[in-house]
Amino acid sequence: MKINRFDMKLYLLVFLIPLIIFSGCAGLPVTAPLGTSAPGLTDTPPVTPAITTMPAIQTPAGPVALRLWLPLEFDPSAENAAAKLLQTQLKEFQTRRNIHLEVRIKDLEGGRQEVGGGMINALTTASSAAPLAMPDLVLLDRPALETAALKGLLYPFDDFTKLMEDPDWFEYARQLALIQENTYGIPFAGDALVMLYRPGSINRPPENWGAVLSAQSPLLFPAGDPQAFFTLAEYEASGGVIQDNAGRPMLDQNILTNVLIFFQQAQVAGKMPYWLSQFENDQQAWQAYKDNRASIVISWSSRYLKELPIDTMATLLPTPDGKDFTLATGWVWALTSINLERRALSAELAEFLVASDFSATWSEASGYLPPRPSALQKWRNIPSMTLVNEIETSAHLIPPSDVLVMVGQVLEEATIKVLKQESDAVTAAQEAIKKIETQ
Repeated sequence: MKINRFDMKLYLLVFLIPLIIFSGCAGLPVTAPLGTSAPGLTDTPPVTPAITTMPAIQTPAGPVALRLWLPLEFDPSAENAAAKLLQTQLKEFQTRRNIHLEVRIKDLEGGRQEVGGGMINALTTASSAAPLAMPDLVLLDRPALETAALKGLLYPFDDFTKLMEDPDWFEYARQLALIQENTYGIPFAGDALVMLYRPGSINRPPENWGAVLSAQSPLLFPAGDPQAFFTLAEYEASGGVIQDNAGRPMLDQNILTNVLIFFQQAQVAGKMPYWLSQFENDQQAWQAYKDNRASIVISWSSRYLKELPIDTMATLLPTPDGKDFTLATGWVWALTSINLERRALSAELAEFLVASDFSATWSEASGYLPPRPSALQKWRNIPSMTLVNEIETSAHLIPPSDVLVMVGQVLEEATIKVLKQESDAVTAAQEAIKKIETQ
């Protein structure tokens, strides 16, 4: 049969149109899987990543490049032993996986336990303005982790690793990794409240409230700290809770009254002088200790372990009955990449950076608490290892940031009123409860 030119053109159109339509569909963006979110215990909204679709990304020629964002104090290019160990570990991962790691240092713009404003602002800006410039893995403190997760800037680890199901974690570190029952972080370093003292001046450090009242020195702590960590620790060590069953802030009036009575008695005995109210942060209280204004100070374990000063020793906090208790926080690795494959590789890097052998040497060199018992068992300094084990086995995670903001301010005000004799303990406790209930 002979086919004329018109029939041939019609035949080609019928044949080619489906091919054109099919080839066009191949370039559609791929939907990125989202981490599931469990209902929260507080009134805060469920955590869900902000970016719901992943744009098509062309794989560059050569090794993959992962971007890491770190706080300044964890800079691997710094001139200290811990930094060199971290740099070596990063290079080892590069070699093993044939990738390139691009490290950026970010200023947290906040205190030790405050939300990392600089990191959060940078992540927020990048996620909205330039999502392809987002880092793949970031190191965040606990408050920053909470904020970033609630803003939808992070992705959970649950689909990439089961590492947090390993029993080889201290309990506070396990809680450190969770946001609304999802694993949003892999613990890297810990820190906890301790009592530091000069054994040359203190025969025996006070273990309980009664011993504080008869100690040979005043006890320094930042009474003006808006987060009131020491007051909070004494309250929780007494059995007090700070959240009701619905997750709302609360304080027990009887327990708080007992804590403030102790402070009042210590003030009268000269063990908690009124001028403690001038100290608004840990650094100020530590400086007063260095200036020999007292021989006992409440501080963070990292301050002691980083320096190991020859005239100072560390022990657990004094509690009502001498039972071990402290508050702890820490830093975790978190996933931020919109690319599924890059998140998987970043999760692998996070696991590599918390491996027990590396965690042991790095934590001992850095002065931070290793979040895994197996890492602590490999420390070479036996006295420090014994102390850290006591700290970490008695450690409780600091409260959620939204609760701490409200409870901390109320506890700070009550503490200052008692130490400055502006109110008695019973009245100060009543006023604190009223403020919590009306917020």
